[in-house]
Amino acid sequence: MIRRRTDKPVAGAGETAPPHSARSRSAVFWLSFGPGLLWAGASIGVSHLVQSTRAGALAGFGLAGFILLALVLKYPFFEFGPRYAAATGKSLVEGYRRIGSWALWLYLFITLATALIVQVAVVMFTAYLLNIVFGIQVPLALTGGAICLAAVLMLWLGRYRLLDASMKVVMALLAVSTLVAAVVTLPSADYTTFEPLPRFDPNIVELGFLLALMGWMPTAIDLSVWSSLWTLAKDRSTGSRSSVSSARLDFNIGYIGTGILAFAFLALGATVMHGAGIAFDPSGPLFAGQLLDLYVGTLGDWARPIVLIALLTTMISTSITVIDGFPRAIDRSIQVLSQTRPGPIDDIGRTYWIALILLAVLTVIVLQKFLGNLTGMVDFAATLSFITAPILGYLNLRAVTSDEMPLQDRPGRAMILFSYVGLILLTAFAGFYLISRLL
Repeated sequence: MIRRRTDKPVAGAGETAPPHSARSRSAVFWLSFGPGLLWAGASIGVSHLVQSTRAGALAGFGLAGFILLALVLKYPFFEFGPRYAAATGKSLVEGYRRIGSWALWLYLFITLATALIVQVAVVMFTAYLLNIVFGIQVPLALTGGAICLAAVLMLWLGRYRLLDASMKVVMALLAVSTLVAAVVTLPSADYTTFEPLPRFDPNIVELGFLLALMGWMPTAIDLSVWSSLWTLAKDRSTGSRSSVSSARLDFNIGYIGTGILAFAFLALGATVMHGAGIAFDPSGPLFAGQLLDLYVGTLGDWARPIVLIALLTTMISTSITVIDGFPRAIDRSIQVLSQTRPGPIDDIGRTYWIALILLAVLTVIVLQKFLGNLTGMVDFAATLSFITAPILGYLNLRAVTSDEMPLQDRPGRAMILFSYVGLILLTAFAGFYLISRLL
């Protein structure tokens, strides 16, 4: 029987209660509901507010096909996270270890190589928004440090329950304001730029931006590991094991919502900025101001307070999930690698807090020295995520088709075949980009 412990921010992968059986389907769903929104909250941040809106401003609806392609190709690899956790009671970290030590070491290397870059990009944009919302002129490093400190305190005091509850409110607020803004603009939209199928035109956008757009659309594949950890955290907080069907339903709701909002942000950029010939400024303060004006100019001044709250809370929640997610994954990986024999991995260890504080300090240092532009930082981080996507996607596929997965919970033949198609295409895109950079 699972031990009821809610004083840790990370769930253990040890013994849990059996999946729901006697409860009604609605009770089962609401008990399991949450990890999918956490995943969506981590995804709907820079990738949507920055990348999708920029795509609309640059090409109108011309990049819609590429956004859809990224959402479709990556879906199986994200879905494998909660599926594996619900079926086995363990995270994908343990799944990588079962493939071989090399797989987990490779994942840990990718995580360590990308953690600081991604966290800096997310916290930086949040800091710009925070300064604009409150109309203050505070050094970027100071604002970023305040964000990191607030996240650390929240994770220390609130644990998973506060993270879970706050995300539901934030996501509802963002979804309503964004969808209303998009619907208002659609009647006046110019659909002549619409391209339902992916078609690259170097005269409109650069290849680097295109791959950066797909790299973080809807997010980096390594967040599938976080999703599996959040599924286990939900189990521990409720004292009950999620079924595979309820975990997948919870994730699918978050994934579909993430996709809808991606196109909503694309529509805002396409209808308001592309039609007027306005381009986003690469510098952070001006970009954040343009984004705010995009909403207010569409909805009217009455919506300014709502928009301010929606944008700011979205990025703060994204910052919190990112600040929590990387240390969580690093800690679990080191715990699993240090085991002399297979066994349950219980609570987070000292490594979590060391990584959490170290990444926060390094983030502040980078922000203090940062002299480049926001969009350049985002594109670099997103492109790095795109290049590593095929590797992590392959590891996820290996994990959910391993002997540890019950036969009835493994993906079907169609899903497996589609996963291989996705791996081939993602590898081809990444290889083409790397070759083009070398030539």
